[in-house]
Amino acid sequence: MNRAFLGTAVGLALGFALAFGSLGQMLIVALFGGIGFAVARVSAGEYDLRGYLLDRRSHR
Repeated sequence: MNRAFLGTAVGLALGFALAFGSLGQMLIVALFGGIGFAVARVSAGEYDLRGYLLDRRSHR
């Protein structure tokens, strides 16, 4: 999936959320969309969080 298609899909989803709801509901949709995008990137192996998580645990 290329970035143009992804941007179009996100824009349409946010547009529908704003058209059928309020600004607050649209922001909730955007927040959960961003969380879903981040989880998908981590599960695909594009981001490696082990170094960050291990570094944070070692300081406690």
